[in-house]
Amino acid sequence: MDTDEKDWVRRSFYITVRDGTRLAAYLFHPRAAEGAAAEPRPVLWTHNRYHDASTPLDLLRAWCDHLPGLKGAFDAIEKSIEEAKISLDQMPWLEALAAHGYTVAIVDVRGSGASFGWQRGPLDAEEALDAHDVTEWFAAQPWCSGKVGMFGRSYMGVNQLLAAATEPPHLRAIFPEMALFDLYAFIRGGGIFRADFAHHWTRDVMRRDLVDRAFAVDGDGDGGLLTAARAEHGRSRDMEAMFAALPFRDSRDDATGEQPYVERNPAARLADIGRSGVAVYHLAGWYDPFVRDALLWYTNLPNPQRLIIGPWAHTGTAGLDMAEEHARWYDYWLMDVDTGVMDDARVVYYTYGAPAGEKWRSTRTWPPPEARPTALYLVGGPSGTVRSVNDGSLRSDAPAVDGEDRYRIDLSTTSGRATRWTNAYGGPFFYDERTAYDEKGLTYTTEALVEDLEVTGHPIVHLWVSSDGPDFDCFAYLELVSASGEASYLTEGALRASHRRLAEPPFAALGLPYHPSRAEDIAELPDAPVELVFDLLPLSRVFPRGSRIRLTLTCADHDNAFTPEPAPEQAICLHRGQDRPSRLVLPVVAR
Repeated sequence: MDTDEKDWVRRSFYITVRDGTRLAAYLFHPRAAEGAAAEPRPVLWTHNRYHDASTPLDLLRAWCDHLPGLKGAFDAIEKSIEEAKISLDQMPWLEALAAHGYTVAIVDVRGSGASFGWQRGPLDAEEALDAHDVTEWFAAQPWCSGKVGMFGRSYMGVNQLLAAATEPPHLRAIFPEMALFDLYAFIRGGGIFRADFAHHWTRDVMRRDLVDRAFAVDGDGDGGLLTAARAEHGRSRDMEAMFAALPFRDSRDDATGEQPYVERNPAARLADIGRSGVAVYHLAGWYDPFVRDALLWYTNLPNPQRLIIGPWAHTGTAGLDMAEEHARWYDYWLMDVDTGVMDDARVVYYTYGAPAGEKWRSTRTWPPPEARPTALYLVGGPSGTVRSVNDGSLRSDAPAVDGEDRYRIDLSTTSGRATRWTNAYGGPFFYDERTAYDEKGLTYTTEALVEDLEVTGHPIVHLWVSSDGPDFDCFAYLELVSASGEASYLTEGALRASHRRLAEPPFAALGLPYHPSRAEDIAELPDAPVELVFDLLPLSRVFPRGSRIRLTLTCADHDNAFTPEPAPEQAICLHRGQDRPSRLVLPVVAR
């Protein structure tokens, strides 16, 4: 037991789930609730893949992978730490909830931390059943009111939703932050393997499971149980190798015989989650890889819901009072306190560049009803704004004459080494000024805007292309070019040309193009031009008067995604004209 003078008392122990696996649980009980006469409290818990409350060392280690100059600082900080233990000190908002009267718990998923078992791959059905059993175990304890909630981000966001899909009777409310919706669309979006994420995330969890310091539960004085548990972790799957061998949505895993993108796909559990009736508060950020996912969750679930999208990447929520937001949600659903959290608009979002006092907007439906699809056509240049391969233009009027832009595939192009994708595994996040990147691609830039222009929703590109090779990857970047000429990254999308086939999605997809990407759907490029249609991740941004909108196209994102070696000297051709109207469609909001 932890006897430090805190507002909570720490205990740890094992919980045994239905198949006999023992999971390590770390409980933070309100000190005021100690004693036989104490009133039972609701329990808030997270099913933690990373086996301890995250520390600054974890983030710094990930940054060092990309920025070697920080290595000295990392070594000095690590040397200064003589003792570590699972605590709420790194998450002050959780300390506030414990002081507010909630019992808070962190439970290591099987195969991690001090838990026994091993990982058969991410989002395994066993893990969801474990969450069901843990929830019901908490609910049955005399110090629990019988009402249970869950919290957590990323992996610990989606596993809340998968826990709800098992319909635990006492799970009443969850708060998934930045949670995956469609497994294939993330790890192989547009058919392109997110190799950098797969590599770094896999190495990170393997290091945590097998090498990093873990924390024995109370009573395991000699660490024998911890040693036995960690010995089992060595059987866990290599996630990078697993996904690298599964190129299509219906690919079958040789090791298990299953189709992971089908059977482990969170989106496949929509009906089960809906049937649970669990209340869901989604949190997302415009620069997070899972921002579209949050909107798809919100659109498809019939549960009581709320959604907030802020000016954040994967590891940030600056400016948001996490304790207050969680307390409003949990007090309403777990303590029967009318906090008003369900009275106001259910979708709240931040708009970059909006006037002071108007940056936070709200709507009851998504996309906002004021948003109207507005086409900007790719036409010839020069725009005079960038020395790119072609320096084309974007115009609102359809082109009257045909044209084309030829581009030799360049595998060195990248969106950078500190992107939304690196931040998803705890790496750095900051996008450089984009002009040097744009010079290596095809660009299409508007004239200077004569008035402010708000874009809120999901951009979509329609690109008519041909190539002298059988396939290629297309990356599209939306940028804001300031009046002084600096280009800033806003959002992106990507598609492998052979995955271009469209189909009706198995869920409500917000009218966005859906690529089934099954083995039978894949088709090499014909001799004639074909149309690629794909969406860019959503955004909400005011382009100020005097700025410009730019679309940049490349054929590789070297630091973030794997593109196969093209045919020798392979080039693509972007077609534009009346019969092949390549265009960018923006959701423009009139204010």
